[in-house]
Amino acid sequence: MDETKPGNGTIPANDTEATATPSLEEQLAAAEAKAAEANDKMLRAMAEVENTRRRLERERDDARKYAASGFARDLLSAADNLRRALASMPEGKATDEATKSLLAGVAATERELLAAFEKHGIRRLDPKGERFDHNFHQAIFEAENTGKPAGTVVEVLQPGYVQHDRLLRPAMVGVAKGGAPAKVGADGLPELPEEPGTTEPARPGERLDTSA
Repeated sequence: MDETKPGNGTIPANDTEATATPSLEEQLAAAEAKAAEANDKMLRAMAEVENTRRRLERERDDARKYAASGFARDLLSAADNLRRALASMPEGKATDEATKSLLAGVAATERELLAAFEKHGIRRLDPKGERFDHNFHQAIFEAENTGKPAGTVVEVLQPGYVQHDRLLRPAMVGVAKGGAPAKVGADGLPELPEEPGTTEPARPGERLDTSA
């Protein structure tokens, strides 16, 4: 005679009832949770696609904006040589017509080159008299007893170049040491006093005169 006794592995009736189908409220809550999870994944995917699109647009714009930077960097030494050639014979020192014509041709070539640079957003930095800015200038030496506030660029050994807001080459400069104390501006750089009859020196990032 088979009798079911407690503990012999037979599932009680009340355990069977515990495995019954979830209520409608429970099913609805589970469906809402799955929908919220799916919606979150969709929003994340859309955000990632948008970020990728914006990044590609920035890279495309930068590629177009700075396309000539490598070529221009290769031409900087040529621009330096043209400037040295003109500096070797100051205007008015030439006595014969051949030399005058040669200097005029060199000056015209330099103007054409700088005009071509301008078309691609490239400009020359000649910061003599401006305050030193490590973002655009490279200090080669410090000069004492210049009568200028400390941190003033007193000599430009080699001009710098920027393309739009990107530095191609820093200007190599000599900087005043000591002298009159300079006030420090909000940006942490020394301020230069304005002299009567002069305008404030152009700050890095502003348009500078690149004419010969």
